[in-house]
Amino acid sequence: MADLAEFPTDWQTALVLVAHPDDPEYGMAAAVHRWTGEGKRVVYGLATSGEEGIEGMAPAECGPLREGEQRASAARVGVDEVEFWGFPDSAVTNTPELRAKVAEAITRTRPDVVLSMFGGAEWAPGFPNQRDHMEFAAAVRAAFDALPEPRPGWLFENGPHPTHAVAVTGADIEAAIASLAEHREYLRVLDPDTPIAKQAADQVERTTPAREDFGGRRSVGFALVER
Repeated sequence: MADLAEFPTDWQTALVLVAHPDDPEYGMAAAVHRWTGEGKRVVYGLATSGEEGIEGMAPAECGPLREGEQRASAARVGVDEVEFWGFPDSAVTNTPELRAKVAEAITRTRPDVVLSMFGGAEWAPGFPNQRDHMEFAAAVRAAFDALPEPRPGWLFENGPHPTHAVAVTGADIEAAIASLAEHREYLRVLDPDTPIAKQAADQVERTTPAREDFGGRRSVGFALVER
């Protein structure tokens, strides 16, 4: 097993691109907390408002609620720039319009590093990825490839097959748990039998393992896609 590389440190601005509210918190919030604590700028761009994401709640009510949860969640890890692009939840597709919006956000934000979602079909055998995630990741890759030079130095995806890792502390992990727990209504409906705090803690524990291939350090993993 090859050791993971250290995630680059010679950058100042990162743009996190995801499909839905809660997507940053399910994988990378601990790393984001570390970076903002070091004085780096992190911006979140979300294709949708997650308006189809809470069973039994009308989209017109759900979308604004989830936007509010996402802003509160981002604040927990030091992010105060959060934008929602208005693409339809549960119907994200790799269209020219989506690729154009990705390119516009990158051009406007001028990040040094772009962080996207895992675009593979399965997180693990028997654990399929969502279609929105796969389509969105494909759109980000295509838009990044089409950018004129100079473009950002790196494109990474947060997923199950990392090439690089970010070491995180107990404080980063606690902040990530608090960040995910801000999605209160979403988590309450998703698993009504498990307390929100436990759902959040269990998920963050899974995504910040002590990696043997990273010196035994607790870390968040990213796969390098483009450089």
